[in-house]
Amino acid sequence: MGKLTDQEQAAVERARGAQDEMLRHTERWAVINSGSRNLSGLAEVGAELADAFSDLPGEIEMVDPAPVTAIDDGGKEYDIPHGHHLHMRVRPDAPLQLLFTGHMDTVFPVDHPFQKLHWIEENAVLGGPGVADMKGGLAVMLAALRSIEADPAAASIGYEVIINSDEEVGSLSSAPLIARCAEGKRAALTYEPSALPDGTLAGARSGSGNFSFTVHGKSAHAGRNPRDGRNALVAAADLALRLKAGMDDTLSVNPAKIDGGSPNNVVPDLAILRVNMRPVSTDDQARAEALVAREVAAVAAEHDVTIDRHGGFARPPKPMTPDMEKLFTLVQGAGRDLGQEIGWKATGGVCDGNNIAAKKVPVVDTMGVRGGAIHSPEEFLIVESLAERAALSALTILRIANS
Repeated sequence: MGKLTDQEQAAVERARGAQDEMLRHTERWAVINSGSRNLSGLAEVGAELADAFSDLPGEIEMVDPAPVTAIDDGGKEYDIPHGHHLHMRVRPDAPLQLLFTGHMDTVFPVDHPFQKLHWIEENAVLGGPGVADMKGGLAVMLAALRSIEADPAAASIGYEVIINSDEEVGSLSSAPLIARCAEGKRAALTYEPSALPDGTLAGARSGSGNFSFTVHGKSAHAGRNPRDGRNALVAAADLALRLKAGMDDTLSVNPAKIDGGSPNNVVPDLAILRVNMRPVSTDDQARAEALVAREVAAVAAEHDVTIDRHGGFARPPKPMTPDMEKLFTLVQGAGRDLGQEIGWKATGGVCDGNNIAAKKVPVVDTMGVRGGAIHSPEEFLIVESLAERAALSALTILRIANS
């Protein structure tokens, strides 16, 4: 372990000392089903979080979700209801401004069989929905901030906290809030679980865009006058193949589903193509946008159909910029001084760190617990990592303040 100042040692010990409380918080929050579409469960866990975070010296508000729409199987646009998002602002006039983010939702809906906590290894490894992703991470965030609030340096540190209710479904209703709160921040920490159970951080991330292409053709009798029809299903399939052909090493294109069609004796006049794209860089995202525009126009002309596009790149790519690398190196050094060997790796996964980085704010977005098997009924939390990662966050915050 490296040498810590007396100030740093005190902050680290306060954070570590909250181990039992962090575990209690994690257990309390994880037993409440907060699947992204379970609005009552999100409201319940949101109230619990607001109560816990009220220990910090800032005003908490539950922010209305921004409007979000989608395209149904019949090609019609409809509204998707979302839960409220927790927002807190502390010392907005302080010279240093930071952003801390997390999410209260999980991937497990209210009718999913994975609802209960269980010990995989007694007092060491806890299994349960969201224990790693990310109820444990929220407990770590709170413990670290409480430790900082007990430090004399707190007066010079201002920050905002966002805990959104829709991260697992793309953060579409919280994206405006994230963008607004990221403005002007020196740095941001997000409490997704570590990329690997050994504590490895996620570094650069690809972006992600979800699209629905609604193809309108013309129906006709499949036997009597098929040439009078304009087959929307064939046009959608052609578009899927053309977009897939644009895939390369730095742009993933995944045509995932075609809805629509008709009975066998009718030329189908409607089809909806669903596609996900993942660009590694902003240049790759621009190429993807050009690919979409070009191939939509070509297919519409060749098949004599109309095509409406819905969706876009909700998660921009997160490259490893010099400012980002500087922050990662600071976190790595803090970890080393705590006896934690921490590396980072690029990943194709996405999170709110993508949206924060798009505002030119350096962010480390895997400051949460060590665990694994997230998004599955085998999800687990390594309990000792609560104290480890809270100490890491507290030390990181102090070193950002003193840098």
